[in-house]
Amino acid sequence: MDTTVSKSVLGQVPAASAQAVAPATSAKALATLLLAAGVAALVVMTDQMIDDWAETHVIASWLALWAVAVLAIGALRGVTRMLAQKTMANLDGWSAHVARRRADQRLWAMAQNDTRMMRDLQTAMDRADDDSAPAKDVHALMSRRVARMVASRLYYI
Repeated sequence: MDTTVSKSVLGQVPAASAQAVAPATSAKALATLLLAAGVAALVVMTDQMIDDWAETHVIASWLALWAVAVLAIGALRGVTRMLAQKTMANLDGWSAHVARRRADQRLWAMAQNDTRMMRDLQTAMDRADDDSAPAKDVHALMSRRVARMVASRLYYI
């Protein structure tokens, strides 16, 4: 299973990719609905265009509308499938982002009431912030922690 890594309060949390999580039936259903809407719009537009001609040529206009419908299905099938897959992938990514944000907020709310959990969270965030060399002394560690707290507006805690 392909996993991507996204940032969280705890540092790095593996998140499943949108394609592996999303059921294929929802993308197929959306593609079908988009295809039906596109074909219906083209048939209605064609009907409006040949309305005057259709009064005298009923069978020919009926055949023309069927031809437009079949051609529209062939032309729009790939486009609607691609649009539906992209839309579902974007929606899945957005919902995963919202779920991670809510989980982080719940974890932070619990940590504000539990000193052990807050200490563990701060230690994990300090380890996640170690892009540079580790702090050599307590003063460097505390200045890095204070800078992080001010940057994330946590100084009121």
